Amino acid sequence: MNVIPDHIAANLGMEIDDFEYAPFNSEGGLGKVHQLFGAELPKVIEELNRELAA
Repeated sequence: MNVIPDHIAANLGMEIDDFEYAPFNSEGGLGKVHQLFGAELPKVIEELNRELAA
């Protein structure tokens, strides 16, 4: 399941709050993302969006 690419295609970007909603919340949501990326999460989201816009 490629939920991040599907979400980005539908919404043209990613925000941290997006992880609180389906389909991300069924995979652990915002808590899981914070567990994986910690304090780097805002930087990861920013870089992801920048690369997708290029």
